[in-house]
Amino acid sequence: MTLNITLQALADPTRRKILEILKKKDLPAGELGKNFDMTLPSLSHHLNVLKQADLVTSLRQGQEIIYSLNLSVFEELAEKLVKFFKQ
Repeated sequence: MTLNITLQALADPTRRKILEILKKKDLPAGELGKNFDMTLPSLSHHLNVLKQADLVTSLRQGQEIIYSLNLSVFEELAEKLVKFFKQ
C-alpha cells in the first residue's frame, strides 16, 4: 500500500460511503448499488479504485462478487498517520 493511493481513494465521498456500508457487512455489488444513484459501471469504477488501494477485497461466489473491507490496510494507514503526526 502506498499512502498516496490510499488517500486518493479515500478523498472521494462516494468511496467513503461505500466503505461505511461495507463496515457493517460484506455485500455484493448489486446490493451496494441500491445505496447510490449511479450506474453500475460508475459503482464498478469506485470499487476498482478501492480494490487498487487494497481498502476492499472481493470474492466471487457463483455469479456474484462479494466485497468486504480490508481492515489490515486501515490499521497500516492509522499507524502511518500516527507516526506522521508524532514527528
